[in-house]
Amino acid sequence: MALTGYETSYYTESANAKADYASLQGEETADVCIIGAGFTGLSAALHLAEKGYSVVLLESEKIGWGASGRNGGQVAPGHNMSHQDLIGKVGQQSADLLWDMSLESVDLVKQLIVKHQIQCDLKQGILHVAAKTSHVEDMQETVAYKQEVLGYDKIEFLPDDEVQAMLGTERYFGGEYWKEGAHLHPLNYALGLADAAVKAGVRIFENSRVTEYSTGAGSIVRTSDGAVKTKYILLACNGYLGKLEPRVAGKIMPINNFILATEPLSEALCRKINRDDVAVADSKFVINYFKLSGDNRLLWGGGENYSSQFPADIPNFVRKYMLEFYPELKDVNIDYGWGGTLAITLNRMPHFDRVQDNLFVAHGYSGHGVALATLGGKLMAEAISGTAERFDTFAKVPTPTFPGGTLLRYPGLVAGMLYYSLRDRFF
Repeated sequence: MALTGYETSYYTESANAKADYASLQGEETADVCIIGAGFTGLSAALHLAEKGYSVVLLESEKIGWGASGRNGGQVAPGHNMSHQDLIGKVGQQSADLLWDMSLESVDLVKQLIVKHQIQCDLKQGILHVAAKTSHVEDMQETVAYKQEVLGYDKIEFLPDDEVQAMLGTERYFGGEYWKEGAHLHPLNYALGLADAAVKAGVRIFENSRVTEYSTGAGSIVRTSDGAVKTKYILLACNGYLGKLEPRVAGKIMPINNFILATEPLSEALCRKINRDDVAVADSKFVINYFKLSGDNRLLWGGGENYSSQFPADIPNFVRKYMLEFYPELKDVNIDYGWGGTLAITLNRMPHFDRVQDNLFVAHGYSGHGVALATLGGKLMAEAISGTAERFDTFAKVPTPTFPGGTLLRYPGLVAGMLYYSLRDRFF
């Protein structure tokens, strides 16, 4: 069924039935008020309610309206920073715990889907492929490190010929195959989490943009038409934080990424370009990523921009990236094209923080949001209920502020992205 109140995408047109939630009118009281109904906020709400807390969840638009309902749906272990670099930042014990929690984040998504019977086209396997021959050796080394040092045997290095047989193109080379990785329909996953949260007692209010809040004793979260008196406030806004909390806004950079969905492909063509029905991401700095939907469409993500505007013609903006690798798809119809805003950090690690005793934030997942945001919500719930060690382990990872803060971060980012996009093309 098509959903109203959302930007049109393949996901909104193939969404499960959705409950509509009223906007906040008047005053509510809760132990915890969560701002943002993406994966972080929904997971936090569900886990807190299951622990017996009263929870109000405020969303400025609709459930999963932002990046949580628009992304590539990849559920991947690991972090954007290597384990060796994390040891240098936080020490061996914390780095090991961060690795273990990345594995847990994938398991958590799968467990929630099974427990709450969420229909979201869950499939197994993620393949990270080398877009250049010069990237292959590094992939071999990272796989060997995970196998030999971390003792992780659910990852395998695949040579050029195997990758090319799996993907039906000679434009990709070796790859690392995450056997326990997964992929899914992200909007249906978000809607399923919302249903589970409501059944657990969470009060959800849509179209309820937070205008301000006060912390400390007698904390209040205000919208234009209502207020929530609360003990704890959780910020789960990610790329849509805006100016709501200036103390952490400079830690993240909102950027836009874009996806197309083709018409349904024949079974033969599906097996040619994605033999094993895995989700794929390549090694370019501005990555390409793709997967097959539940009804055999190719969902291809490619291209970014760093402004407040999306391209006028998203399907053709993304299509050129797809045809670079699969020119045989030039006559395939593109049925949908859409964009979304995510948040990155300078070091590409998520930013977790206890801004004040009763104010928590988790955001900046930098492309790892399906798994890590789900875990982030759970860790917020743990921290509030008195077990903060795991949340604090993420919070220990230093998150640099973008140079110039929110005012000057865009020019610096655009210059940096231009440099890396040139490297993608020429080196």
